[in-house]
Amino acid sequence: MRQVVQAASGGAVRVVEVPVPTVGPTEVLVSTTASIVSAGTERAVTALARSSLLAKARARPDLVRKVAVKARADGLSTAVRTVRDRLGTDVPLGYSACGRVVEVGAAVDGIRPGDLVATGGAGGANHAEFQSVPGLLCARVPDGVDACAAAFATIGSIALHGLRLAEVGPGSKVVVVGLGLVGQLAARLALASGCDVAGIDLAELPLDAARAAGVRAFAESGEATTEAVRAWSRGRGADAVLVCAAGRSAEPVMRATALARDRAHLVVVGDVGLDLTRAPFYDKELTLRFARSYGPGRYERGYEDWGVDYPAGQVRWTEGRNQEAVLDLLAAGRLRVDDLVTHAFPIEQAPRAYELVAERTEPYLAIRFDYPPSPAPGDDARPRPRVPRQRAAPALRRGSRVGWIGAGAFSASVLLPAFRAAGFDQFATVASAGGRSARSFADRHGFAGAVAGADAVLDDDDIDVIVIATPHATHAELAARALERGRHVWCEKPLALGFDELDRVERAAAAGGGALVVGYNRRFSPALGGAHAALSERTGPLSVVYRVAAGPVPGDHWYNDRVQGGRLLGEVCHFVDACAALTGSQVDAVAALAGRDAELLLAPDMSVTLRHVDGSLSTIAYSSAHPRGARKEQVEALAGVRHVRIDDYRELVVDGRSVWKGAQDKGHRDAAAAFLRMCRGGDTSVTAELLASSRATLAAADALGVEAVRAPTTPADPAGSADRAGRADTTNRAGTANRAGTVDHAPAAGASDSALDSAGTPT
Repeated sequence: MRQVVQAASGGAVRVVEVPVPTVGPTEVLVSTTASIVSAGTERAVTALARSSLLAKARARPDLVRKVAVKARADGLSTAVRTVRDRLGTDVPLGYSACGRVVEVGAAVDGIRPGDLVATGGAGGANHAEFQSVPGLLCARVPDGVDACAAAFATIGSIALHGLRLAEVGPGSKVVVVGLGLVGQLAARLALASGCDVAGIDLAELPLDAARAAGVRAFAESGEATTEAVRAWSRGRGADAVLVCAAGRSAEPVMRATALARDRAHLVVVGDVGLDLTRAPFYDKELTLRFARSYGPGRYERGYEDWGVDYPAGQVRWTEGRNQEAVLDLLAAGRLRVDDLVTHAFPIEQAPRAYELVAERTEPYLAIRFDYPPSPAPGDDARPRPRVPRQRAAPALRRGSRVGWIGAGAFSASVLLPAFRAAGFDQFATVASAGGRSARSFADRHGFAGAVAGADAVLDDDDIDVIVIATPHATHAELAARALERGRHVWCEKPLALGFDELDRVERAAAAGGGALVVGYNRRFSPALGGAHAALSERTGPLSVVYRVAAGPVPGDHWYNDRVQGGRLLGEVCHFVDACAALTGSQVDAVAALAGRDAELLLAPDMSVTLRHVDGSLSTIAYSSAHPRGARKEQVEALAGVRHVRIDDYRELVVDGRSVWKGAQDKGHRDAAAAFLRMCRGGDTSVTAELLASSRATLAAADALGVEAVRAPTTPADPAGSADRAGRADTTNRAGTANRAGTVDHAPAAGASDSALDSAGTPT
């Protein structure tokens, strides 16, 4: 299918061919009929992409700080590779469209194939022949409303949400500053609500369009315009001012203070500067509000990704219900939008539209993209997958094909370079849920093909090796399915988020016969390998302290998502395995304590104590602190007169003497090389150790819930099976352990493009 994208590194907007996206249980696949360019928002996106690296840094200092933190934690070269890969990606454009439903996720209610729906883009990508859209951002189009008008619904929702924040009603005097597309819609929606509306702009085209709709339009001329607005409002000033302008200047907001009455509401809808002066706000005791996009639910994973709607009695006007309201006004004839379209282009000519937006060679308001006819209801918009057949895993040949599931930054900057360096040489297919990021990844990194969805990789009988680098909640399912089909499997950590998932993967590995490696790379690092060798002749058990200064993360980071297992299952698993590798002894008992700052499984600070079969003890002290002078990981091990210390995988010190020092090496390349040897028929005994570490990590999560030491038993142990059955409610994929031993279930995450794109923070 064709999709409109902007390269993050700059250049012209392009129309590219990408796979048709897949949909998750909370999503809808839509064949697009029409989409509307939001010129202000999309011009800002393309302008930022085309700016210099310095300008990008100035515009996004938050990302600069993240790069600096990554450089300190993982080394400058890794940070640079990550930045380069990000700049090599394509940014999808568009967020307001309409089309016919092709496929509906199992958890979506009220929408059927064949329905005409208005769509909103939670993450962009609506300028495409097919869209994968959250079910709650699809609104059925009423009879009598054509697709071209319905395509305005999401942009209209932005204007409507701003109007709701203004708290106005019939008879209110409302001023709209900035009569671009959003401003035009805000003015018309205010009129439809019974308000008396004035609009202010500098250009004739928007002023004429506003007048034609019944708005009192004023050309901006400073004090004269202010006096005209005062006269229009009977000397009081406006009850509400909606700032729908865009630009770096704070002048539109300060201008609004002169137009408003005492104690009026000012609502900032557009992206404007905010270098404000206090006095005008204080003198009139004005209320200043900021409209967050389409309305309640925006940027909230529970609503957009998981499909959890707000009860109407609690939140009447969500972003989805705002869409419905706009469509209802169109159906009733109280809102008109067709006259706002000044330009229309077929989708293949989309770059011409963005040239117009960037260069402003002629005036415009709404720009529409038109698409080929939608498939008839019931038609299958994508090829049917082949029925997979099970086969025994072959010993890997040179030139054997690698299938890659997950096209995120970790794959590009860390994992794929390690596989190439290890000797893997034929990369066949890469998959992401939406397909767009897979296509971009394939083009940048030399994959032969790109597909949407994991099934296309799993069911390809010509693929021998499958790499799983997706969000954590998908790992066990994908690994088990790949192993059952006889593939060799590399699965990024963690392998599973519950004992039942881990049992299934172990059974699949035994039945399929393929090699299985989990991405616990530290055991393969030169520092840890050297430390283990230095301690090989010890006469007693080890005492290991593994200190981690992981640093804080934003509230929306996947560490804080219980569906993905939190920091314990998602990162501390690395250190559990490293301790097992250092001691050379599997774990037979686990104790764990979490801090009080969050629910137990999502705690940012914790300590985990491991007892190994040989009597060694390991303590993992995991902290969300990251002092500037402290490196992320420090490991110390004592046994008799021996003492080893690993300094962030940059140096190994044995008995006070540095025996290895170099660039940070956490073992990614050596881990990939070990996997290649296993695929070619080499020793696979390490798999049992990796599985044992996975089980020990799950036991640590279990211990958090009951504050007791639990033995991480194997599936073959009848007592262990009984123990797992008794504690299955304590840790599972979509739940979280707590002290009462119950489960707080979270809705299953819908598969967005990012759901197959990222393996999380590379560690």
